[in-house]
Amino acid sequence: MELTTLIVDDEYAARHELRFMLSDYECINIVGEATNSQEALKLIKSVAYNLVFLDINLPNTNGIDLGNIIQQMPNPPMIIYVTAYDSYAVKAFDVNATDYILKPIDEDKLKRAINRAIENYRVQEEPQGNNLEDDLKTHPLEKFHEDTKVERVNRITAEFNGKIILIDTNDIIYAYTENESVLIRTHDKVLTSRSSLIALEDKLDSKIFFRSHRSYVVNLNKVLEISPFFNGTYILVMRDKEHTTVPVSRRQAKKLKMLLDF
Repeated sequence: MELTTLIVDDEYAARHELRFMLSDYECINIVGEATNSQEALKLIKSVAYNLVFLDINLPNTNGIDLGNIIQQMPNPPMIIYVTAYDSYAVKAFDVNATDYILKPIDEDKLKRAINRAIENYRVQEEPQGNNLEDDLKTHPLEKFHEDTKVERVNRITAEFNGKIILIDTNDIIYAYTENESVLIRTHDKVLTSRSSLIALEDKLDSKIFFRSHRSYVVNLNKVLEISPFFNGTYILVMRDKEHTTVPVSRRQAKKLKMLLDF
């Protein structure tokens, strides 16, 4: 389950930074960007968005006025305001905004805002759910993805050349998503998994396999090098024939440094 998301900001750098930060969250599926209110309204009318990250200082119609227009629509998306101005907070919540984040964006505040959006979405989708409120109070992001944990295994199945292959998990170098498929890289093959990346990750030993990015799970025993990249991120060089580089998001970089003590 994902929140179909739109980013509205007239500054490319701001959109790029927010997109980068949101890449840590599997529940956020970014489907489009807009630079002004006209572009945003056109997209919102054509796509069933669940969530809009909305700047306030937009050309022509500002974000507050745009928010009011959005709220008049049938089944309007949730709005999280992202702005450099704190003077609009009261007006933002008059629009029934889910949250209000000041630039530069703080990671903890972004996570809090996404948690709130998830809570609101779950309540709307499952108003009669049992113990929903208690569930969401504890790690709503994790709850959003998985309600149960899968027993970890030493072997998994995947497809290769029309056959089902049994793979020793120690042979996995990394797994990744590409064009809505989950692929598994070993030393001599690229196989296709029928599991989602989340489900695959849950089957693997968390002491060995690390979620470096929303699109990658890597075998830490198969990492050759760790190179600093930019903005607090890293690149992993893997021990496959091509020495493939795998990204580490800023949020996951902190966990990696703790795991490997560097």
